[in-house]
Amino acid sequence: MSSSGRLEGWSAAGEPVSWWQGLIGCTAGLLIAVVTTPVGVSGAVFLLPVQFSVLNVPSPAVTPTNLLYNVVAGPGALLRYRRRGHLGGPLTRLLVLGTLPGVVIGALIRVFILPDPQVFRLLVACLLLPLGLWLCMRTLRPPRRHDTPEGPSPRAITTLAVAVGIVGGIYGIGGGSLLGPILAGRGLPVATVAPAALASTFLTSIAGALTYTVLALTTPGDISPDWALGLLCGLGGLIGGYIGAHLQPRLPETALRLLLGTLAIALACLYAAQGLN
Repeated sequence: MSSSGRLEGWSAAGEPVSWWQGLIGCTAGLLIAVVTTPVGVSGAVFLLPVQFSVLNVPSPAVTPTNLLYNVVAGPGALLRYRRRGHLGGPLTRLLVLGTLPGVVIGALIRVFILPDPQVFRLLVACLLLPLGLWLCMRTLRPPRRHDTPEGPSPRAITTLAVAVGIVGGIYGIGGGSLLGPILAGRGLPVATVAPAALASTFLTSIAGALTYTVLALTTPGDISPDWALGLLCGLGGLIGGYIGAHLQPRLPETALRLLLGTLAIALACLYAAQGLN
């Protein structure tokens, strides 16, 4: 840290990161990951408004910064799930097969088609509102579980993963954060969905962050990640994710799902108002 209170890191806009920005980012990453990890959500979907509105990460650099957060934060929860023997399996392979190409396509769309911050806010609102309503609806009125243990067909899961990967690449959440609640809403056990969704998020976030880094070499504007804030937020998420995965068997799933759904709806309304203003 320098004498002016700046951390030895640089933002995407070329300005040094202040100590309070680093503290807010790390704390936000930790708290969000503790709450979201037990249901298979990395937390990037809720960290994005903090980076966008509080930490002033420019658009579209906020998207690869969120992907960088997933890369750093992911191993904490995945390590805990692996120790419990819940990591891996056919669901993880199907999700990764679809979201990996999807997130690259989404990154290209984000840079060349949706770079405007106002459009981005509206996109955030359109994404978070149905996600929040879905979580609340499926929590209050749980669907019947599938009669067969396979649940949705492998083709359906892969097709859904491609579509979600594209949205995830645009939004900076890797894709697994959307697949988790969708598959859980279809009746698949959270204990199976959560580690698979987080593993998909981790791998696709690596691909997405690399894509944005390559695009930054040839495309003008704030496209590369905010490395300092991404790493600091990810450090908090690394600790919080491990704690959240450890607490999963002890936390009431209904309360967590309702909390996530309500938060998503509130953030969607906020960004819709800002985007339309």
